[in-house]
Amino acid sequence: MGTIAGLPFFPLEITKDGKLFSAEQKSAIRNAISQTDASKLTDVFVISHGWNNDMADARNLYDGLFNSISALIPKHASLANRKFAIVGVFWPSKKFADSELIPSGGAAGIGDGGADLSSSVVKQKLESLKGTFDVPDAAALDRAKALIDGIENSPAQQKEFVDIIRALVPKTSSDAADGASDKFLSHPAGEVLKTLSVPPMSAPPPSGGGALGLDDPAGGAASLGDFFSGVKAAASRLLNLATYFQMKERAGVIGKALNEMLASMRQLRPDLRIHLIGHSFGARVVTAAVDGPVAVRPASLALLQGAFSHNGFTEKFDGRADGFFRKVISQSKVDGPIFATHTVNDKAVGIAYALASRFSNDQATDFGDENDVFGGLGRNGAVKMKPGEFVKGTLLAETAAYQFAAKKVHNLRADAFISGHSDIEGPQVANAILYAIGG
Repeated sequence: MGTIAGLPFFPLEITKDGKLFSAEQKSAIRNAISQTDASKLTDVFVISHGWNNDMADARNLYDGLFNSISALIPKHASLANRKFAIVGVFWPSKKFADSELIPSGGAAGIGDGGADLSSSVVKQKLESLKGTFDVPDAAALDRAKALIDGIENSPAQQKEFVDIIRALVPKTSSDAADGASDKFLSHPAGEVLKTLSVPPMSAPPPSGGGALGLDDPAGGAASLGDFFSGVKAAASRLLNLATYFQMKERAGVIGKALNEMLASMRQLRPDLRIHLIGHSFGARVVTAAVDGPVAVRPASLALLQGAFSHNGFTEKFDGRADGFFRKVISQSKVDGPIFATHTVNDKAVGIAYALASRFSNDQATDFGDENDVFGGLGRNGAVKMKPGEFVKGTLLAETAAYQFAAKKVHNLRADAFISGHSDIEGPQVANAILYAIGG
C-alpha cells in the first residue's frame, strides 16, 4: 500500500487476458476494506486509466487527479466523517516498461509534419506496434513494413497491407453495431486506404501536440487524426484505427476482470460506497465492470472523456439496436449519479469516430459531432436518451455546487476547463466527482 495526497492507495494490475497479476494486491485490498476499527473505510474510489498509458503515465494521472480531490475534500462538510481509499487499476494499454508479464498495448501517432508522410515514419510506427495485438503480430508487421516502399502506386501492395493489418484486429466485436468495427472489417480492402487518404484536419493545431498534431502533453491521448494526405498517411490512420479497435475490445476484457474484483469487495462490505472513475478507454473499463455478470452497484460513476460510443446508453439508437451499455441505465445498475465530461476540444475521441464513420459513407460535416452516427462519449456526451434519463449540464468551477440526480446521466460540457483528451486532473473535475459521491 502507498498513498496519494494522504489517501491510502492500492494498485490493481490486470493482464491483457483479464487475469489479476498479483494475488497479494487483491489480498491487500480485501484486508483494507475488512477493517472494523477506527480505520474502517466508508468509501473506495476505483479508477482506470485509458489508452496510451504506461504504468508511470497512469500513476501520474492518478496522482494529479487525487491531489486535486484531496485538496477539495475539506471544503465539503458532508464528507468530514467519511474515510476514503483509492484502488488504481493498471492494464496493458501500452507497453509497460518493467514487466514482461503484462504485455503490450497501443501506440501514439508519430510523424514530422507536412502534407506527405514518409515511409520511415510509417515503418517506425509498424515496429512500435509489435506486441500490441492479441494474436502474434511480429511477422505480420514486418511484412507490412516491406510493403510501404512503393505502396502509393501499387493497388496490390495496398490491398495486401490492409489485409495484413485487419487480420490482427479481433474478428468479433462486443459492440460492433454502435462502434463501427463491423464496417471497418467488412469495407472492401481495395477501398480502405482510399477512404482514409483524406485528412480529417486541414491544418496542424496552433500549438502543442505530437507528430500527428493531436497528442496532448498530459498523457493518455491517442491520436487518431492528422493533417497528412495520401496513401502512406492513410496507412498510418489504418494502424491507429486497428489499434483503437484492439484496445476497445481489451478494455471490455479488463472490465470483466474488474467486475470480479468489485464483486469480491461488495461481498465483504455490502455497505461500502464504491465510486468508479474512468478516463478514455478506462471509462469503458469501469462501465463494463458495472455491466458485468455480478451486480456491484457502485454509488457513483464518473466518465472522464470517455472513449466509447455516444450511443452506448441509448435505447434503439438506430431504430433497432440498443447501445452496448444500455442495461446500465434500463436496469439501474448504478445506485447514484453518472456523469460524463465531454468537449469539442477532445480531438482524440472526436476524430476516432469520424474516421470510423467513413466506412459507412457517413461524411459528417463536423467530424465526430453529435449528429455523427459513430460519435464518441468524450466528444458529445450521451446522446438520443429518453427524457428523464439524462441531464444536460456544464462542468463548473471548483467553487460551484451541483444538484446531481441518482440513476441519471449528467452530460457535463467541459469546453471551458478541459483543453484536450487527457486534461482531466483539474479542480473542476475533482469538484464534480466529490458532488457525485455525495459532497
